[in-house]
Amino acid sequence: MAATPIDLEWQVATVERVLAGDAAAEHELVEHFRRRVFVMMLARVGQRDAAEELTQDTLLAVVAGVRKGQLRTASSLGAFVHGVARNLANNHIRQRSAEPAFTEVHDDLHVAAPAIDFDDEERMRLVRREISRLEPIDRTILMRTLVEGAKPGVIAEALGVSSEVVRTRKSRAVRKLVERVTALSRSTAQLHSVDR
Repeated sequence: MAATPIDLEWQVATVERVLAGDAAAEHELVEHFRRRVFVMMLARVGQRDAAEELTQDTLLAVVAGVRKGQLRTASSLGAFVHGVARNLANNHIRQRSAEPAFTEVHDDLHVAAPAIDFDDEERMRLVRREISRLEPIDRTILMRTLVEGAKPGVIAEALGVSSEVVRTRKSRAVRKLVERVTALSRSTAQLHSVDR
């Protein structure tokens, strides 16, 4: 996650405050990264509940890691958050693929179809639509990073650009995606509230 100078200053100050035991700084850290981590998790695992749980696990692990001094450089907080999130997502995907598939269904077993959450369905539709509107290179970078878990160097080599270009474009694309989906979600929610 490429950071602006202001963002870097905030990261350094926040890490110092967390190390000093400031609970408010921990809350700020969590709120600052929550949406970005959630978007990443949703793209990787495709299920809202799992994405929310993994987001929570990531942010708890990040706060614990910062408290313990596991972050070598305070200005690399964004990269630290992304690394923890990527590892937890990869572990989740590995565990899920290792689970045996349930194939046998007994005739006397009656299963109710799960209720569809139209808000979640609408949000996923918005995310997919906004991803499709990104520039092709940004879409490729996002999908290779978030879905495949590919590192910037690998993506850079495949695209014939530098790792820094990959990081910068990914950061901008995620920010743009989050802003668009948030704005569209609010608009949709307002329309639904008017209809009711």
